Amino acid sequence: MKEATGELSGTVITVVAIAAVAAIFTVFILPAIRGGLTSRAKCASAICPASCTDDRCDCTYYPVDEKTGVQGDPEPIVCDNPNKQ
Repeated sequence: MKEATGELSGTVITVVAIAAVAAIFTVFILPAIRGGLTSRAKCASAICPASCTDDRCDCTYYPVDEKTGVQGDPEPIVCDNPNKQ
């Protein structure tokens, strides 16, 4: 009976540790990844001024509704300078 209790305790600790890692990933890491991907996608289609000489530029993103194809109101966004190499 002692062996079964020890194995159960080890299983419980493992399940709790996996749940804790999954919770940390879901709460902290996943939103950061999604935000970075969204920002890069917006910057890829943003219009940046050609006169920008800094590493980061104030650009304008024009969202488009994928269903209707209608262009939305412009959104200001800060992107890496696309003209720098």
